[in-house]
Amino acid sequence: MELNLTDKVAVVTGGSKGIGLAITEALGREGARVVVGSRTETTELAALRKRYDVAFHPVDLADADGADTLARAAADRHGRIDVLVNNVGATTPRSSFLDVDDAAWMHALNMTFLSAVRASRASLPHLLAHGEGAIVNISSVNARLPFPMVVDYSAAKAALSNLTKALSEEFAPRGVRVNAVAPGPVRTPFWTAPGAFADTVAASAGSTAQEALDQVVPQQMGISTGRITEPREVADLVVFLASPRAGNITGAEFVIDGGQIKTT
Repeated sequence: MELNLTDKVAVVTGGSKGIGLAITEALGREGARVVVGSRTETTELAALRKRYDVAFHPVDLADADGADTLARAAADRHGRIDVLVNNVGATTPRSSFLDVDDAAWMHALNMTFLSAVRASRASLPHLLAHGEGAIVNISSVNARLPFPMVVDYSAAKAALSNLTKALSEEFAPRGVRVNAVAPGPVRTPFWTAPGAFADTVAASAGSTAQEALDQVVPQQMGISTGRITEPREVADLVVFLASPRAGNITGAEFVIDGGQIKTT
């Protein structure tokens, strides 16, 4: 399917690894001009820059002015912004709500929610300038399935889902569509990095991290397909929503969780 993204300018926050890296690759493959904002450039992102029209802009999106500098860098480089993907987010496993102090709450809200607020605010004038465009927010099933181990992250993602609808209500009449994608567990460093969630699950289940991802997590979380999601599957959905092919889809949230959420 031709997605009509050739030469469109896309900004991806947190695009150096995991889901963000997969989104960057998928946009590049479709001919988009991608500007990635991240604190560091990974070897995988450097490799993509050799294959596609991908630029890296070093930025800390936890800083209040980080999003402004990223949007300005993209607009200065390409003269416009057509797509924004708010992907950046972070959390660590918790043993209890009681272990999450104010500093941890502020970090989760700042990285996972306020980064998207700031990036949207910085990018929307550019999107509105030519009367069309798309914002895709990477939410999570945890916005609907609050999980005690990531209580702060879950709350931040719920706020992001709400923001998606609010922005769509205001800006869809002016040509900018805003949607969200809510993945369940995805095979990314969020799960696979040393000390991340796969290790936590493995420790409680008496298994290896690989076994936890391949067997324990799908079973414990009731994933109907029997496997967790791959980053490229999330990326394909994001790129479709960013494209003119999804021209009348706005204010929606698309779950990609292998059937984990059972309610309608």
